[in-house]
This record gives sequence, C-alpha cells and structure tokens, in this order.
Amino acid sequence: MQIFNLINTSNLKGDILGGVTAAIVSLPLALAFGVASGAGAEAGLYGAIIIGFFAAMFGGTPTLISEPTGPMTVIMAAVVTTMIAKYPDNGLAMAFTVVMIAGVTQIVFGLLRLGKYITLMPYSVISGFMSGIGCILIIMQLAPALGSASPSGGVTGALMALPQTLADISYLEAGMALATLALIFFTPRRIKHWVPPQLIALLIISIISVFVFGSADIKRIGEINVSLPSMIMPTFTAEQFQTMVLDGIVLGMLGCIDSMLTSVISDNLTRSEHKSDKELIGQGVGNLFSGLFGGLPGAGATMGTVVNIQTGAKTALSGLVRVAVLVVAVFGASSLISVIPIAVLAGIAIKVGIDILDWSFIKRAHKVSKQTSYIMYGVLLLTVFVDLVVAVGIGVFIANIITIEKLSASQAKNIKAISDVDGRLPLNAEQRKLLNQANGEILYFYLSGTMIFGVSKALSRELSTLGDHAVVIIDLSDVSFLDDTIALTIENLVKDAKSLNKHILMLVNKEASKKKLMRMGFEDLLNDADFMQNRTQALELANQRLKADQAYGANI
Repeated sequence: MQIFNLINTSNLKGDILGGVTAAIVSLPLALAFGVASGAGAEAGLYGAIIIGFFAAMFGGTPTLISEPTGPMTVIMAAVVTTMIAKYPDNGLAMAFTVVMIAGVTQIVFGLLRLGKYITLMPYSVISGFMSGIGCILIIMQLAPALGSASPSGGVTGALMALPQTLADISYLEAGMALATLALIFFTPRRIKHWVPPQLIALLIISIISVFVFGSADIKRIGEINVSLPSMIMPTFTAEQFQTMVLDGIVLGMLGCIDSMLTSVISDNLTRSEHKSDKELIGQGVGNLFSGLFGGLPGAGATMGTVVNIQTGAKTALSGLVRVAVLVVAVFGASSLISVIPIAVLAGIAIKVGIDILDWSFIKRAHKVSKQTSYIMYGVLLLTVFVDLVVAVGIGVFIANIITIEKLSASQAKNIKAISDVDGRLPLNAEQRKLLNQANGEILYFYLSGTMIFGVSKALSRELSTLGDHAVVIIDLSDVSFLDDTIALTIENLVKDAKSLNKHILMLVNKEASKKKLMRMGFEDLLNDADFMQNRTQALELANQRLKADQAYGANI
C-alpha cells in the first residue's frame, strides 16, 4: 500500500478550480460546525484545514473532500459538553484527546483491512441514525437561531428549555436565521452553480448586521485565535479513560461510515473505485493530528466532494488546493470573520441538519415493509433520545434477526425428507427406480443451497421422520454452504439413527466438506465407506444393505 499520494498535475486546471470552489463551500460550514460543537469557530477552521490536508495526502479517494461534518459535530458537541461539565479546567483538552482516539481507531481499522465491511449494515439502520443525527443538529441549533445560548443537557435539555427560549426570543436574530435559511433554499440554481448559497447568506446577512444593525445587541463569533495552532497533548484521568476510549471508538466508527458512504458517491460520479482501507488510514491520520492541534473531527463531506468533482477535479491535488485557499482566507480575514452573527451560523447548521435527514426514505416509508419502517424510526428515536451506539446496536441486531428469519424460511423449503419418489428430488430415472425398489425402507434426506443456523429448527422437524426406515441417505451434494450449527444438527441425526441400528450414508461431492464433517466428529460415527459422491452409487449401496439385512433376518 502506497503510504502517501504523489502530486499529480495531469489535471491542473480542473483540480485548482475544484479546490477553490470546495474551499468556498467549506468556510461557512467550518465556522458553523465549530460554533455548534462548543469548541469554538477556530476549532472548525483548524479541523477543515488539518483533516483536509492529511486525508488528501494519505487517503484512498482522490476527489474526496474531508472536513468537519454534521454527524461528527453532533457527537463532538456531546463530548465537549460532558467533559467541560465534569472537568472545567481540562475538559476541552480531554475532548480533543477523544478526537485523537477516534483517529487511532480509524487507522487500526484501515490496517486490519476492515474498510469494505464498514457499510455492511442494513439501509434502514443507516437511514435511521443519519436522520436521527439530522434531528439532533436541528434541535441543538434552535436556541442559537432564536438568540439564546445553547442549553446544557443535550437534546432533552434543549427541548425542555424551548419554552423559555421562545419567551426570551430575539426577533432580530431569529430573523437573521430565517433569512439565512431563505437565501440558502431559494437562491436561483444558476447562481448556486457559481457561488454556494451558504457563502452568499453568510456575506449578505453579516454585512447587513454590521452596517444596519451595528448598534444592536447581536451575538457574534467575536475575536478568534487564528494563529498557528498549539499542540494539545493527550489529557485524561484514570476514571474517565474507559469512557473516553468508548467515545473515541464511536466517533471513529461514525467517521468511517460517513467517509465510506461519501467515497461511494465519489465513485459513482467519477466512474472509479476508491481504496477503502487506505482512505480509513488517511482519515485516521487527519483526525489524529486535528485532535492534537485543537481541531474538530471530520470525515468525507458529501457537499464539498460533489462540488469538487462537478467543477473538474480528478486528483488529490484538489484537496491540497482547497487547504491552501482556506489557510489564506482564514489568516487573511480573521477580523472579518469575528463579526459574523451566531444566528447566521445556526441557520447554516440547521440547513445541514435538514439535508442529513433521509427524505427519500421518509417520503416513501408507507410504501416499504412495516418491519423496515419500524427499524428506521426506532433507530431514529434511539439516536435522538438515548445513544448512537445503542441505536445502531439494537437496529443491526433486530434487522439481522429479521433477515435471518426470512432467509431461513426460504431455505427451509430446500430441506426434503422423502421415502418414495414424488417429483421433488433431483433424481434421474435410474435413481428414482432404485429408490422405489426399497419400498419405503430408504429415507432420502435432501438439502440444497445455503444452510445457515436459522434453518436448524426446520431441519430438526424433518429429522423426526426417521420412523421405521432402515437406511437414511443424507444428500449434501447441492449444499453451497454448510453452517456449523447445521452440521451439528446432522450429527445428532446420525447419532439417533445409529442408536436405532439404522444405516447412514452421506452424499458429499466436495472433499473439503467431507474433511470438515470428519473434523467435527463424524469420523467416530461413520467410516469412509459411508461417504458417497454419486447418487446412483449411494442408492445402490443402500439397496445392498437392505438386502443384506433381510437375508440376515431370514437366517435367524
């Protein structure tokens, strides 16, 4: 795996244009997320620069734009609030330590080559927790949008404080937030093509607030420290270390999912294929250094990535150009940034929350299955009111159980226990004749397809048909996958049949399957002669053993 991306100038014009445009999109979002997180506007700017640089240098998706995102900001805000409440002196430093742990988590996932497994979860779960994060972002930004300070206590605290927030509403600041949303929503498409509406709203509303309402009491960003970021060494206490590690893993996992989903979008737009494990390492390095220098955590950002690609970017150079433009803009315009009203940033963040909501699913929820809808809305509510980890864990568990149940019901149809030919077995004319010759003394037990543990109940039900049959043929020749639980269930069948003095023949045409069964204990129950690879051979041997038993009985 190549450690870092070499600078490619084959698409210089497109990459420069893409990087500049992506930087214009990033600036207002970085400010909004920095303020929304509680870590400050400069934390959002540092995160956008640091993560963008390292992800471009070490990532596996050339056109991906990495920066603080709405989902990451929501989790970071909860971490910052909790840490500062418990440890006023060094709580913020501890929160940045959590960001470093998230980065290390992503690097480990990349080194273990787990990238391709990150998004292997049901769509209903992904939809639910992403929509839940969107709801959290909207709810948490209501107070700043109405001119009040963000209340403590997370979503519950914000909802409980809503009556008081409405009573203390600043109509001027609420008007600014609404005007921001209106400009973002209703800016003509032809203008959006050249200038992002978030930047238009940021500039217009900020200018009006200074020149028209300069004497009014408006909450603004204020002076921000845009000097070179100082290093923040990892800080933690022994009693908080376990909680910090858990928060870091959650943050890292969310960043992995966010980035991988955006990488897939990038692939679809560029007709290329990203390197998921390399991308996770790049994201991890970015988050590690972002936390080390007081920046927000980040991930692949859909909006920035799409804009980057649509304006001509093809290589990782576009991400580096974006970082350079952000550095010049931030360090050259810090005095202008300080006058931006908080309500404007709240309006921008609310729009991001609205965009995160999975409207495509919500609009057609009544058309999909009830189970899928219940899982989606259940995960959404758990994400908002309980915890993201609990929401995803419960959602994945229930979704997988439902999937296994449906698959098992389907596969159960591929289990057949038959003692005479009725057309349901894949036997040729000669084999059907041999089965009928036994006059019901041979029980032909046929399995096919994927045999997973969920089928064991149906298998056990069929096994109850042993009855008075003298010979049992277990045909596994059409089984593509044999679960260990199913193998153990078959072993119990063989034991029961042996205890009743019945003959057992195993039809296995794959040597690997035979070796697996032998390793699991079948070698103590069956001989090599009991394993067949041909149905005709198995039925002939079964009839021979029947005749031998009949001859033995006649001689007694």
